[in-house]
Amino acid sequence: MAHKPQTKIAATYMRGGTSKGVFFRLQDLPQDAQVPGKARDALLLRVIGSPDPYGKQIDGMGGATSSTSKAVILSKSAKAGHDVDYLFGQVSIDQPFVDWSGNCGNLSAAVGAFAISGGLVDAGRVPRDGVAVVRIWQANIGKTIIAHIPVANGEVQETGDFELDGVTFPAAEVQLEFMDPAADEEGAGAGASKSMFPTGNLVDELDVPGVGSFKATMINAGIPTIFVNAADIGYTGTELQDAINGDAKALARFETIRAHGALRMGLIKHIDEAAQRQHTPKVAFVAPPAAYVSSSGKPVAAGDIDLLVRALSMGKLHHAMMGTAAVAIGTAAAVPGTLVNLAAGGGARNAVRFGHPSGTLRVGAEAVQENGEWSVTKAIMSRSARVLMEGWVRVP
Repeated sequence: MAHKPQTKIAATYMRGGTSKGVFFRLQDLPQDAQVPGKARDALLLRVIGSPDPYGKQIDGMGGATSSTSKAVILSKSAKAGHDVDYLFGQVSIDQPFVDWSGNCGNLSAAVGAFAISGGLVDAGRVPRDGVAVVRIWQANIGKTIIAHIPVANGEVQETGDFELDGVTFPAAEVQLEFMDPAADEEGAGAGASKSMFPTGNLVDELDVPGVGSFKATMINAGIPTIFVNAADIGYTGTELQDAINGDAKALARFETIRAHGALRMGLIKHIDEAAQRQHTPKVAFVAPPAAYVSSSGKPVAAGDIDLLVRALSMGKLHHAMMGTAAVAIGTAAAVPGTLVNLAAGGGARNAVRFGHPSGTLRVGAEAVQENGEWSVTKAIMSRSARVLMEGWVRVP
């Protein structure tokens, strides 16, 4: 019996920050996948290797973690003042859906490099030597990201000595500016508040049936995030992945917190909708500085950090920190009175260094209050990125 041959699609496999994913130019996708819909989702699911009841994504490009089950589609920007449109898809590992509800801050670091190499940035905007400034329109959330990409001899420079905890090898530094990172309705979801703090409060009492009632800071910045105090849910903030990801009851408890927080934030209208919105919101727990040993065996001293943060992504504790959640951390830390700010010692600040399972990360943000409303002009952090493989991905 004859079978159809596989389809070849031009693609690039890239690492960006502590994530990696398959990158496509919109123009290279099959015609029916160049527009949003079932055909596009089905294609990306098959590329990544989902849904996989074994949870391994053996028959695809995914790495069976939230950090490695990702796809990116880029095109020349239709938005004035921007170079490239960036669309991110978080591919579920064991379920047949792609979540388009948020951005990936880590892969944002690879967007500028891919856009330059893929001819999506006008050649006149790329210096022969120096730094190319790539203006990215993040289409999922309707926000601007400015990437500063090092260039040498007219090509993207990928090698360097910048070290990022959670990534084994050094590379060239890429600075990212997340402009006006507080989410609006386009990014937050139907019915969500336009406020950076959707409930109108810096701290709320979150009542979660079957779990308890505790303080929470719920913020739309970078990505919708629910912050709780580690001590209130029985943790210290120094936990590594195995302490939580091997505990099915703990993961179920965090998912319940996430679902009820999503409802309180106006991201969903009914609690059952949370299951189809796995990428957002995130749940994170914070604590004051304490010494611990990172997952690589590197000691982190309490004096090296302002606070501890652990965050969950797609139902598991993240091995480092999501870039968008880092934006939320930096933003919340800049607003006096949030749980993040209080864990860092309180008071005004425009940058914070936090400890995560793989080490530390610094993120800057400046918050201002006008007429009782808080806003942030931009959040800044450094990541790195490089091409792992390029050519064609094959799809049955």
